[in-house]
Amino acid sequence: MIQLAVAPITGQEIPIDPREPIGALAEFYRAFNARDLALMEKNWASSDEVSMENTLGGIKRGWNEIRQSYEHIFASRSAIRIELYDYTIHDFGETFLAVGRERGTLRIERHVMDLKIRTSRLFQLIGGRWRQFHHHGSVEDPELLARYQAAVH
Repeated sequence: MIQLAVAPITGQEIPIDPREPIGALAEFYRAFNARDLALMEKNWASSDEVSMENTLGGIKRGWNEIRQSYEHIFASRSAIRIELYDYTIHDFGETFLAVGRERGTLRIERHVMDLKIRTSRLFQLIGGRWRQFHHHGSVEDPELLARYQAAVH
């Protein structure tokens, strides 16, 4: 079953129920935007099989490597806010895939950069709640990617 996007997911949705796909996605964006590593850990499966490929860290495998990526982002002097929009949710029973776009801003002191990212997130039903199992993100514009990488490293 495919569910089309109705409204952007910002992480400010109330209530957030991680037993529902929209709730699991909202939980991720709340954790990311609030720099909440404990909530991020609840959102991800704690398996060595999880993976993430993004514009900053290349391919990370296992929760420990992924956690280090989020620790680095959350500890940086930049403020990043993102939301998911123009997305679809593909439900396969014990897994679902969200495919869409992220937009947001990166602020470092007085400098503000708009972010535009293509993204997919795969979740698996574990212990009665959705847990993220894979993420892929890519920036379409090479100049924007170079500025983004320079800003957070």
